[in-house]
Amino acid sequence: MLYFVFTTGRCNLRCSYCGGSFNPEIVPWRVEYDLGDLIRLVEGDGDATIAFYGGEPLLNPGFIMEVMDAVPARRFVVQTNGTAVRALPPEYWRRMDAVLLSIDGPEGVTDGYRGRGVYRTVLSSARWLREVGFSGDLIARMTVSEGSDVYRDARHLLELGLFDHVHWQIDAVWSEGWADFRGWAERVYKPGVSRLVDYWISEAREGRVPGLVPVLGVLRVELTGESMGIPPCGAGRDAFAVSTDGRVLACPIAVAEGWAELGRLGSVGPGDLPGRVSIGEPCASCPYLRYCGGRCLYAHVERLWGEEGFEALCDLTRHLVDEVLSVADEVRALIGEGRIDPGEVLYPPYNNTTEIIP
Repeated sequence: MLYFVFTTGRCNLRCSYCGGSFNPEIVPWRVEYDLGDLIRLVEGDGDATIAFYGGEPLLNPGFIMEVMDAVPARRFVVQTNGTAVRALPPEYWRRMDAVLLSIDGPEGVTDGYRGRGVYRTVLSSARWLREVGFSGDLIARMTVSEGSDVYRDARHLLELGLFDHVHWQIDAVWSEGWADFRGWAERVYKPGVSRLVDYWISEAREGRVPGLVPVLGVLRVELTGESMGIPPCGAGRDAFAVSTDGRVLACPIAVAEGWAELGRLGSVGPGDLPGRVSIGEPCASCPYLRYCGGRCLYAHVERLWGEEGFEALCDLTRHLVDEVLSVADEVRALIGEGRIDPGEVLYPPYNNTTEIIP
């Protein structure tokens, strides 16, 4: 299983699409439970992945070190805004399997959403991680909002040569600031996705496999004959979150929703968690479910944009899937000819928190 472990509810940024720290009355800014309870939750799971989460998890590096030294997980992952990576000593970074750095594209885009100087800080952090010996999967985690061009921004991050993979999520869970979401989707996002798929297959013809996570995730389903996990992030199925107050949640962003609370550390075990929350209609009977997994559990349950908004996002997901499937036969041929490595295409190798479907 994947365990999101909150280290704090505090964040040192106030991104335009997020708003910064959690209310400390909902997600305390300090860990309030006994580490032994976390150990007991994880110790029987021989394939456990712990992903450090926040807030900004690196604002509590001491707790990260305690967990990595004491909890018997197979893998460690962190999602970070990249501004405080030097707070964690290099020997701990060398033990990380994946690092997701939040960065949204070129300097103007990233700083416009996240604050002045953030872009250069994140790139400096990415270089430093490699310098100190981090050898795992370095992932750029983009948020795509109204000022974004997904084609321009994803290609920019790939071509920096710093990141192994790039994933994007659409700013569509809490945001109410869109002037014209559907217009942007038709003018910018859908054409951008189409261009990214064209770029991906043109690179593959030359023997290169661009690390575009949404493209790779859909290809994995088609090439293996498997279905996407439902939901693709694993929330409520084989991915759970432990808040700083010891609550165990089905989804790491559902910190205040009663439906997501599954119990508390010390009172629940791994076998008590799966199956309590799931994806239902209209996704359960949709022919795209195999490829998209119902997208986001939180969005599915909360429907903050209403049914019309939910369908608008499904339209973007269907477009992505259709574009990727249009090149799947050629990808099979390229693999069969030995021109690209199937190991690079069948991504991710484990649930590394990338979520796959934007």
